[in-house]
Amino acid sequence: MTLKARVTEDMKSAMRAHDAARLSTIRMLLAAIKQREVDERIELADADVLSVIEKMVKQRKESIAQFVAGRREDLAAKERAEIEVLNGYLPAPASEAEIEAEIAAAMTATGATGMAGMGKVMAILKPKLAGRADMGALSARVKARLAG
Repeated sequence: MTLKARVTEDMKSAMRAHDAARLSTIRMLLAAIKQREVDERIELADADVLSVIEKMVKQRKESIAQFVAGRREDLAAKERAEIEVLNGYLPAPASEAEIEAEIAAAMTATGATGMAGMGKVMAILKPKLAGRADMGALSARVKARLAG
């Protein structure tokens, strides 16, 4: 079953269970997936759906920071609940040891020794760790290894 099909099935079960909060988040996710499919005129694969989910989680985290700064804990709690639902579709996060091993393997495979090899290393790491590691933090780690 594809990830998109799983999300659709979860929407149906949330409707049957009358779980309004979960249903709202899943519908928002399906709308984002459909919007991207329409914009790009393609059927999204699981990797593309994962990137949509990651983007939505990132947006929610940014919103939480804004709501907390504005002392709107009620809205921050709603965003946290949405993140909880969205995280259910993401694969298990990679461990620190696994991330370090992947970075070392990618650097060895590309022969990268300086910052010029950053793009090649990230091109190998991105498909392997998509959805399992924060790409911004991963990029910073690779940059530190290549610079040092």
